[in-house]
Amino acid sequence: TRCRSVSPSPSSCSPTDMNGILQVASLLAVVALSQAHPQQYNTPIPIVAQYQDGPNPDGSYQYSYQTGNGIAAQERGYLKNAGQPELEAQVAEGSYQFTSDDGVPVSISYIADEGGFRAEGSAIPTPPPIPAEIARALEYLKTIPQQEYDNNGNPIGAQQAYQSYRGRK
Repeated sequence: TRCRSVSPSPSSCSPTDMNGILQVASLLAVVALSQAHPQQYNTPIPIVAQYQDGPNPDGSYQYSYQTGNGIAAQERGYLKNAGQPELEAQVAEGSYQFTSDDGVPVSISYIADEGGFRAEGSAIPTPPPIPAEIARALEYLKTIPQQEYDNNGNPIGAQQAYQSYRGRK
């Protein structure tokens, strides 16, 4: 027989049905207990120094902080060419320091302005030098006169050369 009511009781279910219910209940209990493990607790890292000024009406600001584990950051910002709407640009420049996982101190300095974001530091990869042969080829290309092109992408003057070639048949 099957369980005869919505809330099964031992008297209304066969032993086979009760085993299935117990198996499902046991599985749910195991899943619930596995999710209830204590969360890992990390000790908060103290801020040992902190400074902030702004934002100010002229667009300037400044902040810095240092943490107990050696992380430090500082930034200052200002409005460049204030009062000249065509030339105004917000500038942010600063730096940050930390120690990498392998124990190497890392220091990055940066500036962000109308020229974009630029960062410098030992942890930022740099491209390899341009091979001498390619550098010479680039210099040579600068000496070649620029070719003008029409709206179809054809060099101007090439059509006349093609026409004269066709006329020689």
